[in-house]
Amino acid sequence: MHTIKIQNARIVNENSIREAEVLIEGQFITRIEGDLSSVTADATYDAQGNYLLPGLIDDQVHFREPGLTHKATVYTEAKAAVAGGITSFMEMPNTVPNTLTQSLLQDKYDVAAQQSLANYSFYMGVSNDNLDEVLHTDTQRVCGLKVFMGSSTGNMLVDNEQTLRNVFSRSPMLVATHCEDEATIRANMQRFREKYGEEVPIRFHPEIRSEEACYKSSSLAVSLAQEFGTRLHVLHISTAKELSLFSNARPLADKHITAEACLHHLWFNDQDYEEKGTFIKWNPAVKTAHDREAIFNAVLDDTIDVLATDHAPHTLAEKQQTYFKAPSGGPLVQHNLVALLELYHQDKISLEKIVEKACHHPAELFQVDRRGFIREGHFADLVLVDLNRPWTVQTDNILYQCGWSPFEGTTFRSQVTHTFVSGHCAYDNGHFDESKQGQRLLFQREPN
Repeated sequence: MHTIKIQNARIVNENSIREAEVLIEGQFITRIEGDLSSVTADATYDAQGNYLLPGLIDDQVHFREPGLTHKATVYTEAKAAVAGGITSFMEMPNTVPNTLTQSLLQDKYDVAAQQSLANYSFYMGVSNDNLDEVLHTDTQRVCGLKVFMGSSTGNMLVDNEQTLRNVFSRSPMLVATHCEDEATIRANMQRFREKYGEEVPIRFHPEIRSEEACYKSSSLAVSLAQEFGTRLHVLHISTAKELSLFSNARPLADKHITAEACLHHLWFNDQDYEEKGTFIKWNPAVKTAHDREAIFNAVLDDTIDVLATDHAPHTLAEKQQTYFKAPSGGPLVQHNLVALLELYHQDKISLEKIVEKACHHPAELFQVDRRGFIREGHFADLVLVDLNRPWTVQTDNILYQCGWSPFEGTTFRSQVTHTFVSGHCAYDNGHFDESKQGQRLLFQREPN
């Protein structure tokens, strides 16, 4: 059994920072002690006082395979994620074809087993007419169900009220929702088209995909979850108004309605459209500085439970089109952690809170088996970061297949140096070891 020792590390874990050393045997952490100098290992990594974090668990990514592989693949984006300290991801069903049957879901797992350097799970998609397939989803081997309560690719928009009631009342597992009211968005689009035609300025994106559209849909999801006791997780909160729907009650395990914030809603605001244009066009939209501040405060006070990316790459040519033609979404997994660490450098968030929201809470909320924490007996999903190693995002160091980033030109003060995935050092200072693939995530839930 291959053994690894990580020495001279500052471990950030479970609301504390302590100096300790870690022994990994095979896939698992077996010892965490102040001094393991008497222990001999096959490989030793000297952290040199740098910080050791649990590998991040990103509960919302779009890796575009199958059907959209001109934008990205599981192989390329999982590598970028590992370079960014993300050791596990949960991928969305709006690929082509949409993941609406158990067979199509298994096809994605088969690809990841061969191609993904990171650990992986895939959501089962919900449509207006696939409830029978949904109810056959394996609760212990699939992260959750995804419901698009707003426009999306193909047959993924769920706008039938009875379908929603059936899903919320009968779901065997966590339901994750994209909440934007489609009728409101269409009315807003028509209003701006009447004024500007097809040349609507990008700055109006947050008015088209408005606060009203978000709140109307999120409040519906929450009311259904309250009515049926559904385990609901509302993704990418983008408005201050929506925060009233959620609670900061603890313990976390008792919450059956939770919320997520994404990096772009913590970093950008509507004043950035002038410089960034469609490169920061996301759904839900990046909104006002007030919304950004409120979302950040909700992360800090535990109203929002999880930090993620909504990584959703498109080609450069696609993003350079006019407002209606440019698709929404952007690549983030490589730069998520270093951007969060930049917010730490700005004294806006602690290291412990970053780890709680990006590592511990996704593991707890999704009931991931033995990941998300630095504990003896857990899988050795770990990331080493140097907080004083500045670098600038440039075209030649972007790993996404799409080849661009909304952070291009940004200098970050921190850098990921090593990423361990299930005990395997998959990334070491710019070099990848692809001799082992990531593993399928498992979930500690009652079987359905």
